[in-house]
Amino acid sequence: MSAVPGCGSKTHSCLLNRNGDFATAADIAAEEAVLGVLRAARPDDAVTGEESGESGAAGAGRRWLVDPLCGTLNYAVGNMLVAVNVALRDGSRIAAAASADPFSGEVFWTDGAGAWVLREDGGSERLIPSAGSRLVDLNLDPPFPHAPGFRAVELMAAPEFVAGFRPRVVSSTVAVAWVAAGRRAAYVTDGGPGLRLDSVHFAAGIALCEAAGCVVTGIDGLPVDQGEGGLIVAADHETHAVLLALALARGGARAGE
Repeated sequence: MSAVPGCGSKTHSCLLNRNGDFATAADIAAEEAVLGVLRAARPDDAVTGEESGESGAAGAGRRWLVDPLCGTLNYAVGNMLVAVNVALRDGSRIAAAASADPFSGEVFWTDGAGAWVLREDGGSERLIPSAGSRLVDLNLDPPFPHAPGFRAVELMAAPEFVAGFRPRVVSSTVAVAWVAAGRRAAYVTDGGPGLRLDSVHFAAGIALCEAAGCVVTGIDGLPVDQGEGGLIVAADHETHAVLLALALARGGARAGE
């Protein structure tokens, strides 16, 4: 890895990883720690790590998807809005997943049947989505495969959005877990297909939201692993319908087209 000039802070410098993306020493150390646990407990499973890439048997039925620090640039400048994401893909489904906030001590997790948050004090509670906050988190980081037709940033200026919601930009997939927990009404991002089963960034959060009962589709309204890509996660059908209509009006491919 090579250092990236002008990126990070006095305490957290940025490096350029194998994908041409930014990483810090914490990203590398966190991934090594997670992979160490997985290799000791599940030596026959395959792993895809954001920093280290794929390892294990290519045809393994079980594959762990690991994002050691989602929100690297947040962390690098001392903004502690990050998530550690781990998901287990077993064939064509996500069998279990967790999204941890290392600074609050919370771990959002699912066994595929339900979703819970484990707090630092040892307490646990089931995740219950709610649109009551009216806060919608928008991912404004690239890539933007559906631009110029669809741009998440343009939703913020739409009268229908302003009338019903307030935007937030966390720049970490911890915000996806927050939809499952009722702390966000929704989350919207551009992106390619494969977010549900292949993405180290999004697989854990999507699994959490599905298990908690959120409405989860691509920006075309199709299931995330069947459509053109992108992601709309909403706490309820009403919120999802409004955001989907806005996405379609701004270039999101329509379901069935």
